[in-house]
Amino acid sequence: MGGADSTGDDAHRESDYTWRRMFAVFWRIGILSFGGPAAQIAVMHRILVEEEELLDEERFLGALSFCMLLPGPEAMQLATYAGWRLRGVRGGLLAGLLFVVPGALVVLGLAMLYMAVGHLPIMAALFLGIKGAVLIIVMEALLRVAKRALHSAVHWIIAGLAFVAIFFLSVPFPILILISALAGFFLLGGQSAENSEPGRGGGSTSGTVKTVAIWMVVWWTPVFVLMAVGGYEVLVQIGNFFSRLAVVTFGGAYAVLAYLAQDVVTHKGWMSAGEMMDGLGLAETTPGPLILVTEFVGYVAGYRAGGVSMGIAGALVTLWVTFAPCFLWIFAGAPYIEQLTAQPRLKGALEAIT
Repeated sequence: MGGADSTGDDAHRESDYTWRRMFAVFWRIGILSFGGPAAQIAVMHRILVEEEELLDEERFLGALSFCMLLPGPEAMQLATYAGWRLRGVRGGLLAGLLFVVPGALVVLGLAMLYMAVGHLPIMAALFLGIKGAVLIIVMEALLRVAKRALHSAVHWIIAGLAFVAIFFLSVPFPILILISALAGFFLLGGQSAENSEPGRGGGSTSGTVKTVAIWMVVWWTPVFVLMAVGGYEVLVQIGNFFSRLAVVTFGGAYAVLAYLAQDVVTHKGWMSAGEMMDGLGLAETTPGPLILVTEFVGYVAGYRAGGVSMGIAGALVTLWVTFAPCFLWIFAGAPYIEQLTAQPRLKGALEAIT
């Protein structure tokens, strides 16, 4: 659970890297992280590999592959991993928080403004323009993901069946994730086995169990406290819903938007489809991971239940249960990164999910 196992030049570079310098670098990454994961990863590569030389190319790409295997925002998790390499758990916390906090503050401010004056004509015109931009962004992202992820006939068949299942048959997203993973495990897992090399593990079972236990407590404590206190039903619902969402967000934020919109608009009635699109537009035009759209949803749901203070509480609960699991995945799995990214069948399962 501790820091990275580095030797030679890496160890020297890490020992000389002060907390102040680390704060400056990851704050810079956080405020420059516009445009979704592809652009954010490019920013991190430029700063961490080319400018600061904190990670070499091989280690950066290995970490990126590892983060793509996890649920949640891969760019935020990559930043957390880089911080973990430098200064262990405390470094990972600092890097991950600096990646999220700037955008989270902006989204919270815009959500408050939206609920206060979003009905005015000028605001309606503004968000109409944002919706048009979002449509183009989503289409471009779909094409980008397709080019990256669909390399064989099996990939295309899985993608086509998944599209039919979720949009025409209304198959729940978690079930779709499970079926896709099983298909990839059996159909795609053997394709690259001949070229795979054994990975080198670096973690201990006891350390991993301890890390998981600690972060499970961190993750769920606020939700259980709200349940015990009583009177905050909407906050408990928000905590439970986004905790569930945190473990099924494979394939990036775009992949889970259909499930998110289906539940918060159709089933829970927290917001309209138009408001959901506005929230996505806000998240796209601010720094930080696109999954910050969930913060907007949490604020709107809380606001409708109890005004501004409840809205802020809803946003905070959403942020907590969305990103606490990300730290769990990284701190528990990072010591095993080389071993995990060398498993052909695991790669096949995640290819299918993507």
